[in-house]
Amino acid sequence: MKKPRKNWLEWVIFAVSLLLVLGMAGVLVWESFSLGKKEADPEMELGPSAAHGDYFAVPATVVNRGDGTAASVQLEVLLKLPGRETEKGEFQLQYLPRHATRHAWVTFRHDPREGKLEPRVLGYQKP
Repeated sequence: MKKPRKNWLEWVIFAVSLLLVLGMAGVLVWESFSLGKKEADPEMELGPSAAHGDYFAVPATVVNRGDGTAASVQLEVLLKLPGRETEKGEFQLQYLPRHATRHAWVTFRHDPREGKLEPRVLGYQKP
């Protein structure tokens, strides 16, 4: 009994599949060797506040500049108003991958433009 011969379409599909599998393996090997040793390094930047009814919202951008992942990232923003008590806003990011950026909002009762905002990373876990 004769073996059926593969036609050109089967060979093309085989070649494309082989290239995809080898390419993916190459990417995984490259990632494992290029991974740096720097621990997670979350930093927070604040944008301009916006009024939302009876509160003010400030956009926060959190960037992980490190090579490690951070979990349960605790962040706080202090609003220091002249002649008033300091107001505090807090939020948490569950997961912050290496070299990733996350966006969040922190809210205040008073207008942040009347005082000074101080962002701070309180802590995080290594997953």
